[in-house]
Amino acid sequence: MKQTNNPHIGSDFDDFLAEEGILAEVETAALKRVIAFQFQQEMERNNLSKTEMAAKMNTSRASINRLLDPENVSVTLQTLEKAALAIGKKLRIEFV
Repeated sequence: MKQTNNPHIGSDFDDFLAEEGILAEVETAALKRVIAFQFQQEMERNNLSKTEMAAKMNTSRASINRLLDPENVSVTLQTLEKAALAIGKKLRIEFV
């Protein structure tokens, strides 16, 4: 069996992304996708339209669109907290 000198063999995908300098960016994008999906699911579960959600949060519908946009990673903690309260949840952030 022939040995290769590939530095990525034996490492995991996170190691590869870190070597490429994009691990944090990729993790942030993935996290935002999950957050957007969870808010969308809770809005559906609570039968809340975007307009109703905006009214509960005392914000604009454009802000709700940004919250639900899986590509938009610039949502603030304040917006996440308001959105969580609007769907009857508490926002919890933890380090793991």
